[in-house]
Amino acid sequence: MRRYGLIGRSLAHSFSQRYFERKFTLEHIVDAEYGLYELADIADLESLLSTVSDLRGLNVTIPYKQAILPYLDSISLEAKDVGAVNCIDICRGRMTGYNTDVEGIRSTLTALTSGRMPHAALILGSGGASKAVQFVLSQWDIPYSLVSRDSAKGNLTYDELDAEVMRAHDLIVNTTPLGMWPNVTDAPRLPYESLSHKHMIFDLIYNPEQTALMQLASARGAAVAGGMEMLVVQAEASWRIWNRQHLG
Repeated sequence: MRRYGLIGRSLAHSFSQRYFERKFTLEHIVDAEYGLYELADIADLESLLSTVSDLRGLNVTIPYKQAILPYLDSISLEAKDVGAVNCIDICRGRMTGYNTDVEGIRSTLTALTSGRMPHAALILGSGGASKAVQFVLSQWDIPYSLVSRDSAKGNLTYDELDAEVMRAHDLIVNTTPLGMWPNVTDAPRLPYESLSHKHMIFDLIYNPEQTALMQLASARGAAVAGGMEMLVVQAEASWRIWNRQHLG
């Protein structure tokens, strides 16, 4: 039995297991399983690897996309440029890290912007998912500012987001867990009255599919996108990585 799974600190919100179980059923894949592996600390990865047999691949989520790096034997060039990993291929005892978030982010932003290239972006958060967003925006030559509660981690704090800043940034990407199930009424602390039809909002959260941030922004006329397409695209990219290594 080929085993795959997701590691993170808290996985009650995750759709990944259901997604892959449905995929296995629809595609008549009978020799694969996908599990959820909550790790209280990234150091617990070593115990997981020693106790779960036939583990062929892992996805990585909050808060381990950067913390996982020292545990890998190698890392793809793109993931190295991003500085974060969300997909691990395990082959003959060696772990190779990849970043399939990039593909999911690129796909979702392409659909959201519909050919209207943003002038500048605000990226909420500074973790592993934020690094993947930064990588994509840099490839597209879209300037961005990082927003964090900690002034040492970003260009701006939430207290500095006034009407002028909001007008200057027509793309806003939320990479924080604010609004994730079960805290579905939470939303980033933004001056929502400054949003308009000129704004585009991408919330990487996929559970719920319509977050409080998306609802508040949509009410102001902004175009919005959630994280479900990103989830699907990055999951399929992970599956291709895992299986191109193990065919035959």
